Amino acid sequence: MIANETTIEVTPAQLAHLGEGTVAYLREMGSEELMGKFPGLPEIEPGTKLWALFAANGQPILLSDERDRAIAGALENDLTPVAIH
Repeated sequence: MIANETTIEVTPAQLAHLGEGTVAYLREMGSEELMGKFPGLPEIEPGTKLWALFAANGQPILLSDERDRAIAGALENDLTPVAIH
């Protein structure tokens, strides 16, 4: 059997838009990590864990104290939630 390899080159600009409008990334984060990612976020008690939902381009979408609510937020916006660790 002969294997055919096809290589597709993706530019940095194309890579930046990959998954845009279709994928959202779900991640549990500590309050310390959230301050720089969610502009205008009010002060949260240190050590608090929340679920953050980000667009494919890294733009913050929402925060929740429950994973299921964050997933529901993605689905309500027609986004496929993907968990990252």
